[in-house]
Amino acid sequence: MIKINVLSEDNSWSKKLKKKEIFFNKICKYFPKKFQFTNKKVYLTLLLSNNINIKKLNRIFRNKNNHTDILSFPFHQKKKAKEIYLGDIIISYNYMNKPKKLSTYFFKEKVVKIFIHGFLHLLDFDHIKKNDYIKMQNEEQKIFKSVQKFIN
Repeated sequence: MIKINVLSEDNSWSKKLKKKEIFFNKICKYFPKKFQFTNKKVYLTLLLSNNINIKKLNRIFRNKNNHTDILSFPFHQKKKAKEIYLGDIIISYNYMNKPKKLSTYFFKEKVVKIFIHGFLHLLDFDHIKKNDYIKMQNEEQKIFKSVQKFIN
Protein backbone atom coordinates (compact mmCIF):
# COMPACT_ATOMS: atom_id res chain seq x y z
CA MET A 1 0.00 0.00 0.00
CA ILE A 2 1.33 3.42 -0.97
CA LYS A 3 0.68 6.45 1.24
CA ILE A 4 1.54 9.90 -0.08
CA ASN A 5 2.10 12.89 2.13
CA VAL A 6 1.14 15.85 -0.07
CA LEU A 7 2.44 19.33 0.71
CA SER A 8 1.73 22.47 -1.28
CA GLU A 9 3.73 25.68 -1.25
CA ASP A 10 1.82 27.41 -4.03
CA ASN A 11 -1.88 28.31 -3.71
CA SER A 12 -2.37 27.98 -7.47
CA TRP A 13 -2.58 24.20 -7.08
CA SER A 14 -5.89 24.56 -5.23
CA LYS A 15 -7.49 26.10 -8.32
CA LYS A 16 -7.19 22.81 -10.21
CA LEU A 17 -6.87 20.17 -7.46
CA LYS A 18 -9.26 20.54 -4.53
CA LYS A 19 -8.43 17.49 -2.42
CA LYS A 20 -4.82 16.95 -3.37
CA GLU A 21 -3.87 14.22 -0.91
CA ILE A 22 -7.01 12.19 -1.68
CA PHE A 23 -6.42 12.63 -5.42
CA PHE A 24 -2.84 11.28 -5.41
CA ASN A 25 -3.53 8.46 -2.96
CA LYS A 26 -6.55 7.40 -5.05
CA ILE A 27 -4.44 7.31 -8.21
CA CYS A 28 -1.91 4.99 -6.55
CA LYS A 29 -4.67 2.52 -5.66
CA TYR A 30 -5.14 1.87 -9.37
CA PHE A 31 -1.48 1.28 -10.18
CA PRO A 32 -0.74 -2.15 -11.67
CA LYS A 33 -0.18 -4.81 -9.00
CA LYS A 34 3.60 -4.85 -9.39
CA PHE A 35 3.67 -1.21 -8.20
CA GLN A 36 1.21 -1.58 -5.32
CA PHE A 37 3.63 -3.02 -2.76
CA THR A 38 1.16 -5.56 -1.39
CA ASN A 39 1.76 -6.38 2.30
CA LYS A 40 4.07 -3.39 2.73
CA LYS A 41 3.62 0.15 3.91
CA VAL A 42 5.25 2.43 1.37
CA TYR A 43 5.50 6.17 1.84
CA LEU A 44 6.61 9.12 -0.21
CA THR A 45 6.35 12.88 0.00
CA LEU A 46 4.99 14.99 -2.83
CA LEU A 47 5.64 18.73 -2.82
CA LEU A 48 3.43 20.77 -5.13
CA SER A 49 5.58 23.76 -5.93
CA ASN A 50 6.28 26.39 -8.59
CA ASN A 51 9.05 27.44 -10.97
CA ILE A 52 10.77 29.75 -8.48
CA ASN A 53 11.18 27.14 -5.76
CA ILE A 54 11.89 24.19 -8.03
CA LYS A 55 14.65 26.23 -9.69
CA LYS A 56 16.29 26.77 -6.28
CA LEU A 57 16.15 23.04 -5.53
CA ASN A 58 17.44 22.17 -8.98
CA ARG A 59 20.39 24.52 -8.47
CA ILE A 60 21.18 23.24 -4.97
CA PHE A 61 20.85 19.51 -5.61
CA ARG A 62 21.62 19.12 -9.32
CA ASN A 63 23.79 22.16 -10.08
CA LYS A 64 21.35 23.21 -12.80
CA ASN A 65 20.27 26.83 -12.66
CA ASN A 66 16.89 26.46 -14.36
CA HIS A 67 13.38 25.42 -13.48
CA THR A 68 11.99 22.06 -14.49
CA ASP A 69 8.69 20.22 -14.42
CA ILE A 70 9.64 17.65 -11.78
CA LEU A 71 12.40 16.61 -9.42
CA SER A 72 12.65 13.21 -7.76
CA PHE A 73 14.87 12.37 -4.83
CA PRO A 74 14.95 8.62 -4.15
CA PHE A 75 15.64 7.53 -0.60
CA HIS A 76 17.74 4.41 -0.98
CA GLN A 77 17.03 1.69 1.49
CA LYS A 78 16.41 -2.02 1.35
CA LYS A 79 13.15 -2.67 -0.48
CA LYS A 80 12.54 -5.83 1.56
CA ALA A 81 11.51 -3.98 4.73
CA LYS A 82 7.83 -3.94 5.78
CA GLU A 83 7.86 -0.13 5.83
CA ILE A 84 9.63 1.71 3.03
CA TYR A 85 10.17 5.41 2.46
CA LEU A 86 10.65 5.84 -1.30
CA GLY A 87 11.66 9.50 -1.32
CA ASP A 88 10.43 12.91 -2.43
CA ILE A 89 8.85 14.27 -5.59
CA ILE A 90 8.49 17.98 -6.39
CA ILE A 91 6.25 19.19 -9.23
CA SER A 92 6.08 22.72 -10.62
CA TYR A 93 2.59 24.17 -11.10
CA ASN A 94 3.86 26.53 -13.80
CA TYR A 95 4.91 23.60 -16.00
CA MET A 96 1.69 21.71 -15.41
CA ASN A 97 -0.55 24.67 -16.26
CA LYS A 98 0.85 25.20 -19.76
CA PRO A 99 -0.80 26.45 -21.80
CA LYS A 100 -2.46 28.86 -19.39
CA LYS A 101 -6.16 28.20 -18.90
CA LEU A 102 -5.66 24.48 -19.41
CA SER A 103 -8.90 22.66 -18.55
CA THR A 104 -9.01 20.94 -15.18
CA TYR A 105 -9.27 17.51 -16.82
CA PHE A 106 -6.18 17.98 -18.99
CA PHE A 107 -4.32 19.60 -16.08
CA LYS A 108 -4.99 16.53 -13.93
CA GLU A 109 -4.00 14.20 -16.76
CA LYS A 110 -0.71 16.05 -17.20
CA VAL A 111 -0.03 16.03 -13.45
CA VAL A 112 -0.74 12.30 -13.20
CA LYS A 113 1.64 11.55 -16.09
CA ILE A 114 4.47 13.56 -14.54
CA PHE A 115 3.74 12.11 -11.09
CA ILE A 116 4.08 8.59 -12.54
CA HIS A 117 7.36 9.65 -14.13
CA GLY A 118 8.67 10.90 -10.79
CA PHE A 119 7.39 7.80 -9.00
CA LEU A 120 9.37 5.57 -11.37
CA HIS A 121 12.49 7.63 -10.68
CA LEU A 122 12.00 6.84 -6.98
CA LEU A 123 12.11 3.18 -8.00
CA ASP A 124 15.45 3.77 -9.76
CA PHE A 125 14.16 3.97 -13.32
CA ASP A 126 15.99 6.50 -15.45
CA HIS A 127 16.16 7.66 -19.04
CA ILE A 128 19.82 8.40 -19.61
CA LYS A 129 20.43 5.54 -22.05
CA LYS A 130 18.05 4.82 -24.91
CA ASN A 131 17.16 1.32 -23.63
CA ASP A 132 16.40 2.69 -20.17
CA TYR A 133 14.32 5.47 -21.73
CA ILE A 134 12.22 2.95 -23.67
CA LYS A 135 11.78 0.75 -20.60
CA MET A 136 10.72 3.71 -18.43
CA GLN A 137 8.39 5.06 -21.08
CA ASN A 138 6.70 1.65 -21.42
CA GLU A 139 6.15 1.45 -17.66
CA GLU A 140 4.80 5.01 -17.59
CA GLN A 141 2.29 4.14 -20.30
CA LYS A 142 1.17 0.96 -18.54
CA ILE A 143 0.65 2.75 -15.25
CA PHE A 144 -1.13 5.69 -16.87
CA LYS A 145 -3.44 3.36 -18.78
CA SER A 146 -4.44 1.67 -15.51
CA VAL A 147 -5.28 4.98 -13.76
CA GLN A 148 -6.52 7.10 -16.66
CA LYS A 149 -10.21 6.30 -16.23
CA PHE A 150 -10.09 7.46 -12.60
CA ILE A 151 -8.98 11.00 -13.38
CA ASN A 152 -11.97 13.23 -12.76
